[in-house]
Formats: sequence, C-alpha cells, structure tokens
Amino acid sequence: MKISVFGLGYVGAVSCGCLPELGHDVIGVDTNPLKVKMINDGQSPVVEEGINELIASAVQAGKLQATPDVEYAVLNTDVSLISVATPSNPDYSPNLTAVDAVIRSIGQVLRKKSTPHVVVLRSTVPPGTTEGRILPILEESSGRKVGQNLSLVFNPEFLREGSSVKDFHNPPQTVIGSLDEAGYLALEQMYEGLPGQFVRTSNAVAESVKYLCNVFHAMKIVFANEAGSVLKATGLDGREVMKIFCNDAQLNISPAYLRPGFAFGGSCLPKEVKGFLTLARGLNVPIPVLGGLLDSNEAHIKRAYDLIARDGRRKVALFGLAFKPGTDDMRDSPLVALAERLLGKGFDLCIYDGFVKLSRLLGKNKEFIEREIPHLDRLLRESPEAALHDAEVLVIGHAEPQVRQLIVSRAKGRRIVDLSGYAELRNLDGVEYEGICW
Repeated sequence: MKISVFGLGYVGAVSCGCLPELGHDVIGVDTNPLKVKMINDGQSPVVEEGINELIASAVQAGKLQATPDVEYAVLNTDVSLISVATPSNPDYSPNLTAVDAVIRSIGQVLRKKSTPHVVVLRSTVPPGTTEGRILPILEESSGRKVGQNLSLVFNPEFLREGSSVKDFHNPPQTVIGSLDEAGYLALEQMYEGLPGQFVRTSNAVAESVKYLCNVFHAMKIVFANEAGSVLKATGLDGREVMKIFCNDAQLNISPAYLRPGFAFGGSCLPKEVKGFLTLARGLNVPIPVLGGLLDSNEAHIKRAYDLIARDGRRKVALFGLAFKPGTDDMRDSPLVALAERLLGKGFDLCIYDGFVKLSRLLGKNKEFIEREIPHLDRLLRESPEAALHDAEVLVIGHAEPQVRQLIVSRAKGRRIVDLSGYAELRNLDGVEYEGICW
C-alpha cells in the first residue's frame, strides 16, 4: 500500500519506520523542516530503541521519504494516517487545532483526486469527535461524502515510548472504528501479518477505548505506588508483595504497571487523565476515585522529594530526566517535576540522562523543557562521571546498566535514593540506601 503519515513525532516516526517492514511505501509529512530532513537523511527525529535502524533501512530501500508538501503526499498515497499532537487546552480538553488543519488540508487536495482515499485518525480525541467534528470538515473540504470513494477511520495507537517498535509488531489487539466497509478492509490490509485480534467497532467506541486504557494504566500505577508506600511504612517491600499479587492472572489481570516505583508521566497518561476528568465534569458525572489520580501522583512526587530532603540541602545528582528510560521525552515527566521542586527549594542539583541531548530536542518536547527548566544546559552533565563528581545524594530515576555499574563502583560514602528499584544498588557496603516503596 501507499501510505502518508502526517505528524513525525513519536507515533508518526515509529509508523514511518515499521510500515515499510510490512511492505508498504510511506511518505512522512510534517511542517517542521528539520524533521523532514532527518527522515530523508535516514535518521529518526525521535529517540526510540531500534527506530533509527528501521528508518535508515526504509529510506535506503526507497520505501520511505518525507516532505512538507501535503498535496504531493495525498496525491501519491491511498491512505493517510494522522498522528499530529492534541495538547491540552487550559481546561484540559484536547486542543484539536492541528487535527482540524490537517483534515482540511487533506480534504482540499482530495478535490484534485478521483481515486479512493482512506483518512485514518490516530491522535487521541474525546468520544464522538471523529463523526461529530472531523467528518463535517473532511466532507466540506473535499467535496465528497464518506462512503463514496472516501473512508474515515479512527485507529487508536497503543505504543509505549521506549518500546514502541516492539509494541507495533506485537499489538494485543488492533481496534478499528470506520464509517464504511472500505475503511475496515484498508486497515486489515495495512496491518496484515501482525498478531492479535482485529476488532471492528464504531468510531466512538474506538475513541473511548484509547482514553480508558490510559486512564486505567495511570490508576494501576497510582494503586501500586500507594500500596507500596503503605507497605514500606509497615517494614515490607512493596515490590515483593505486588509480585505475588500479580501472579493472579485470573482475578488481578495483567501485571503491567502494577510495580511500585515512581510517579507516572509522559505525553499520554497525564494529558488523557486530565482530558477524561474534564469530559466527566462536563457531563456532570462524579468520579471521586479517578478524580484523585493526579493528586495521588503528585503526592508520590512529594514523597520522593521528602526522602531526598530528609538530611537537608546536600548536593544532589539526579540520574534520569525523561519520563521513562529509552526515550528523551520530558513532557510531564515526574522527574522534571522533582527536579523543579529541588531547584525551587535551593538544592545544588546536577542531572544526567544518557538519552537527553539538548541539541536533538524538537517540537513540543523542546518547548516543554525550556518552559519548565529554562537553564537545563547548566544542570545537565555530559557524562555520568561528571554527575557523580562531588554529589552527596544520588537520586536514581532511571539509568542504563553501564551507568548503574559506574554508580555501584563510586557510591561508597554517599546516600542513594532509588526510585526504580535496581537490585545492584541495594545492600552496597558503605552506602546509605533507601527505596521509595521498599
């Protein structure tokens, strides 16, 4: 198939790298000229395990190119995937300005095209958006009706940053909401060969599934962290208890996210929890349990700060700044929030994250960190050795194995606050160690 991908962020870049592996020809589209150039040079615009190699291979094989030209992309493809950002408005409802603009641009080009075209929305939107908002824009701008050589599909993505290439190739299921049969058939062809059930449903149900999955993931993390914190206060290791809890696949379902550790963050869970709570408030539906997710998550960040600050303002080295290992995405990272709190309280702080390179930051990720920690360049260290130099407290948000080995070799006489539960950091001689939930 010939597929255009609009938006070269995490989801779009992964699609550009993985779809050619399934035999498709892909054109990536973005307004950012640097992202377009990076794709055409065989480089990934995002940090993600395995994606650089896939993009380089696809470009070399002539299966992938990128352009800022919407007309070129639409006229030379049969399917358009839309993965542009839906950031939060001040009231936490999603801002659909970019989605509207892309849909309108695609529709205008379709006036010049007589062959069938499938428009696939992947960006997270509230239930009813595809039919209630996107459909009228697409039909008005294209001069066509859906069902007449035009299909409109909602296909939620379930890609986790840091493991999205693996997630693309091993989806638990593929959920498709479409307004006509041609839409279902096109997506079945596009994903042919991937494991997991192919679920046909309505657009609104498909939109809802994405919201509920992320809200539930956030609730699981909060549940594990609160349980782990209580168990720690009784002298127990919350991780040990949760491991047994998760053995029950009959009643306690999947163990994913049910691991006591640090707070949740990233570009999806906080945004979509807020969006879902806004949706509930707008419908006057009280949801006290889900309504407490963000407060609980914030309390867990404060819990980490209190551990660090217990002995006063000692020099702190923070390992990890992105919201999870294997990515440079710092949007709504709890480690950024922790760093801000430490800086605000006057701590002498330095930071090391092997995946975060200021020269590589792009788009919303760059805007976020420049707003939250405008002088990050002064805090960020190029090497773990530099971060360790004269730090008294080592805060381990996340760290690669070789970095952990270095910390182990130089930890004597220092204090470690472990937010991830790395086994090799525990029981070190001459080290004061404490975990957040153990």
